[in-house]
Amino acid sequence: MTLHAIKPASFPWFPYEGFTFCLGLAEGDAAWTSGHTSAAHDETVGKMVVKGTMAEQARIAYQKVLTILEAAGLGPADVTRITENVTISGLPEYADAVAVREEIFGAHQPAIRTVVVERLVRRTAFLEVELHAVAGGGRQLRVASEARDAGTWQRSSITEHDGTVYLPTIVPIDESGEVVHPGDFVGQYAYCLDRADQLLRQAGLSLDNAVTTYDYSTPATRDVYRKCHQVRKERLGGAGVYPGAGGILMSRLHHPDQLVALDVTASRHPLELVNPGWKRYETLTYSPGVRAGRTLFMSGFAALDMETQEALHPGDLQAQAEATYGTILELLRYAGLGPADLVETTEYCVESALPEYRVVAGVRERLLSPPWPASTGAMCAALLRPEFLLEVFPTALYPEAAQ
Repeated sequence: MTLHAIKPASFPWFPYEGFTFCLGLAEGDAAWTSGHTSAAHDETVGKMVVKGTMAEQARIAYQKVLTILEAAGLGPADVTRITENVTISGLPEYADAVAVREEIFGAHQPAIRTVVVERLVRRTAFLEVELHAVAGGGRQLRVASEARDAGTWQRSSITEHDGTVYLPTIVPIDESGEVVHPGDFVGQYAYCLDRADQLLRQAGLSLDNAVTTYDYSTPATRDVYRKCHQVRKERLGGAGVYPGAGGILMSRLHHPDQLVALDVTASRHPLELVNPGWKRYETLTYSPGVRAGRTLFMSGFAALDMETQEALHPGDLQAQAEATYGTILELLRYAGLGPADLVETTEYCVESALPEYRVVAGVRERLLSPPWPASTGAMCAALLRPEFLLEVFPTALYPEAAQ
């Protein structure tokens, strides 16, 4: 089986052909949707518009992604993982989106990732939703409780599909709702990793099985960010392979006193380092790529010279996008894959570069190929290197014959 684009017979929100992303991808009994807001094409003004309250936007966004899943023969009970990108301006009303989600899914409890983003491409959008689903909903390894869990933002299950284990977003907040280690970035980072390890152990795993750790922090932490290296070195890589990683900066996170949030994914499969020979990773606590089963999990990539560690093309978003996707394709080629094997890409563009963001689509058109990956794009305050304008988190899937 190979990945193919999901094409609903009716998708009334906008004509979806001709983009460098698909509405969603499917293979066998599994599907991945792109991130979708409530945006719809308004013929009276000739452009995409977003209207409504948080609850109204959430309802439309979920209607869109579930319409895509329906075209793949799947429904709400099949959803394994939900990612909700909520804007800083939408945070005060985020509970309304949660209520909509809980109404839609009822007793079914997927893993919930909540990423606070600076804003979305459509300025008035509060929420963007993406789904991963598999017939039957995968395995629930830990069912969410009614009580608040220490270290998690949303009441969420831990779920598994094909050996991949999804945790909820980990935050440095205790069971009473208080931020731990206030003002201490390193302490909060260590708390999040330790809490992720505790949750994974409930699923019969540990941080040794982590395949990606994507962290979100604030510009104020940039000067001390390197100090998390020791924290990661002490806790990660126990199976001989460090996970892929990425770091994105937002001007605030879930709680105003919070300095970091962490999304961790793990796998039951043996971990295999995938590195084309980039020596920079020999001293780092993350890997460019990790193969686990049929999935190639990857770090976030930006416009970086892998030999000199020089940031490339400062101020030029198009050139940075070409360098970033060029690096991703180099890693894919080394892994025996190509652009058609990309299942997901998440792009974080710094807010100051948003007026130029559309040039990235042209780069994707030249370098990627149909069926086009399921893709999500969001704006961040900054990236860890101030010269960077774009960072991409990619994931690829090996064809079944490659097992």
